[in-house]
Amino acid sequence: MDDQVGQPWRILLVDDHPLVRRGMAVLIAQEPDLNVCGETGEMDEAMRLVREHKPDMMIIDLSLKTGNGLELVKQVASAYPAVKMLVCSMHDETLFAERCLRAGAGGYLNKEAASERVVEAIRTVRSGKTFVSAELAERLLNRIVTGAPANQSPIESLTDRELEVFGLIGQGLTTRQIADRLHLSYKTIESYRENIKAKLSLKNAAELNRHAVQWVMENA
Repeated sequence: MDDQVGQPWRILLVDDHPLVRRGMAVLIAQEPDLNVCGETGEMDEAMRLVREHKPDMMIIDLSLKTGNGLELVKQVASAYPAVKMLVCSMHDETLFAERCLRAGAGGYLNKEAASERVVEAIRTVRSGKTFVSAELAERLLNRIVTGAPANQSPIESLTDRELEVFGLIGQGLTTRQIADRLHLSYKTIESYRENIKAKLSLKNAAELNRHAVQWVMENA
């Protein structure tokens, strides 16, 4: 994972859509100093490929076939701190970008802008700088300058794990299925559900389910 002179930067693509990975690989292949060393749509496979290929950078989507991109960022940051990470996703930047940066990513790129800005984003993160949209940068700077807290939506008040559970509820998974997916106990998921209801001011399970489904549809 050394940035040696003359050695192309090795990039691992992690996205659950093969066509997206292919398009990203084509864009990267046009740059002589960048090289795609592997690709996958699954979290466990991504960790195996990091160990095997020792990439310099990973481009990670938040939605994966197994696991989720935010948790992958956390695991890579902990186990392989030298690997730089760029999150590229369709999910709401105002809700997810800061979470990804806190988890260890060096930048957040919306997929709608990926074809035009992915190389710029790669080079920004490669240089040790943070890549975010101009809108998010202004939001963060304003918060620093004014010292005022951001006007958070109730959804933004959820922890990373609560947000993950909320999304799985919206996908139609039962409490037992969520517990199995996240390798947590049934009671732990029930506790998360109660916390989510309280933070979102939802009265019962039916309201929670409706709200979660609507949120997932809006952020699909």
